[in-house]
This record gives sequence, C-alpha cells and structure tokens, in this order.
Amino acid sequence: MLDSANKTARNSNATLSIDLTDIEAAASRICGKAVRTPLIRNDELDKRLSARVLLKAETLQVTGSFKFRGALNRVSRMTPEERRGGIVAWSSGNHALAISAVAARHGIKATILMPSDAPRAKIEGAERFGGTVRLYDRLTEVREEIGAEIARATGAVIIPPYDDPDIMAGQGTVALELVEQARELGAAIDLMLVACSGGGLAAGTAVAMNAVSPATQVYCVEPAGFEDTIRSLASGRREGNAPGAKSLCDALQVQIPGELTFPVNQALLAGGIAVTDAEVRHAMRVAYDLTKLVVEPGGVAPLAAILAGKLDVAGKTVALVLSGGNVDHDKFSACIAD
Repeated sequence: MLDSANKTARNSNATLSIDLTDIEAAASRICGKAVRTPLIRNDELDKRLSARVLLKAETLQVTGSFKFRGALNRVSRMTPEERRGGIVAWSSGNHALAISAVAARHGIKATILMPSDAPRAKIEGAERFGGTVRLYDRLTEVREEIGAEIARATGAVIIPPYDDPDIMAGQGTVALELVEQARELGAAIDLMLVACSGGGLAAGTAVAMNAVSPATQVYCVEPAGFEDTIRSLASGRREGNAPGAKSLCDALQVQIPGELTFPVNQALLAGGIAVTDAEVRHAMRVAYDLTKLVVEPGGVAPLAAILAGKLDVAGKTVALVLSGGNVDHDKFSACIAD
C-alpha cells in the first residue's frame, strides 16, 4: 500500500481538470434522473472491523453502477448537432451500460466497443438498453483506434469511460451525496475508499472530498496485476501494467491511468491499495451475507481492502463506495461459494 500523508504538499500547484463547481453543476443536471443511492450500515460489519463502516450502494444506481452519473452528465451537455451524429464509447461493461441507457433516453444512437471477454450480463445489458455493441479482442486490438475510426466515419462523438471532465464531475456526485448522508447520521468521515480503473471515480471523489470534507483521506483500490495508479503515485508519472495480467475484477482492468485523471489523483489521493482475487471473493460473500447486496468483483474492492486489514480502520468512520453490481449469475454464485 502506498500512503502519501501530505497530499497538499506533494502537488500544491497542480492545475486540475475539474473543481467543486463542476461537480455541483453535475449534481444539478442529474438530480431527479439518477438515484440518490442509500448509505448502508451493518452492526456485524462494524463489530468485525472495530469501525463505523458506511457503504454507498451504487449497485442500486440506474444500470447497476456509478457510471450512470458520469454518462448522464456528459450526454446532457451534448449539442443538438452532436446528438445527430451519435456516440461511440468503449468499456468493459458499466460505462457501456450507462451510455447505452442514457443515449436511448435522449434518442441518440450509440455504438459501444466491448472486449469479447466482458461478462455476458454486461454485453446483453448494453444491447438491451439500445446500444449497438461491437466486440473486440483486448489482446490484439486497440479500442481507442477502433473508436476513432468509427467517429471519423459517422461523425459520432467519442465519450471515453473516464478521461473526460464531465464524466469525472458526474462521478464526483457520489461523494457529495455520501458526505450529505453521513452528516445526516452525525458522522464525520475519516477514510474513504473507492475502486479504481482509469481513475474517474477516484478523481471525482477526491476533488469533492477535498472541498467539502478536507480532513477525509481518500484511497483508491486496484486489483493485483493492475496497480497502475498505485505505481504511478509512487513514481510520479503514469505507469502501465505488464501485458497478460488477469484479474477477477473485469471492470478494473486498464493498462495505464488516464491523462486527465492521474494529475487529480496524484494531487489529492492519500494513497492506493491492491487486493487479490481471493480477497475480492471473500468480500463479495461478506457483502451478500451481511447486506444482501449483489456486488460485482470490481465494485467490492474497497470492502476487500479493509476486510484484509490493508488499512488501519479501528475506531474510525470509513466510507466505501460499492461501485457496481453487474455480474453474471454463475460467476457470482461461484465467488460466494468459495
């Protein structure tokens, strides 16, 4: 685990791509359209960890993940001319579901690039929501290149899964809600953990928390083999992952942190934590047993981190974003049966 205690001193002069004003504007745009997801407590979980644990259930968001927030914010800002050209997006699943659903609501055509090994539930979900899915081989094809060619041919607008200010701002609304809900409970958040792939959720969360709850330390959580953000925070530059890495967390497999997200995370995150597949399976089972929530592997990574004792949470109030619940039935059953 990387722990950078003085986040402000590390990058105090950084110019960040979003600020609190952007996140508050996003919150206004999506209000009444996105779900204000519940903040859940469980006495048994608190007892096990000797902490006050607050679970933000983005599994219950529209399309089953936090990605709906960013997609809705970004699409809401498209001009009529851009909407006529359609959207092209790429995603291992949750961004695909979100863009498909939001595009359909706005009467916009959406082409979604998804890896051929993406969970069947996510592929079928994107199609059900109205997206046109084009599968690609993540080992031999470059999704950005395919997307750029489609955009050139059709005039579509590219909406990436994380490296976009409107996407990042939309994801940051999770943190604004969470702080408001915690205050309703009389709780001040000491630590906050979020799953990290390209870093959009982490960046949006870090900006929001730095503004409205600056005493809160925000950590990102990545799967073992895909600790690109953790290594990048340590080196001070964007680091890629070794080819051929595999993880149970299909939603968290990117090769390198985002160009826009990394400077934000470098400036504001307290550190990063890596979790193994075994730790993720255990957390999925605990989440189901104690809360009855179905959480996908990537979505449960923050819970996996604290259950594995990778951060000292004793006596503290800890907020965890359970970021998604889109997992194939068979895969979920196998994970919780281990």
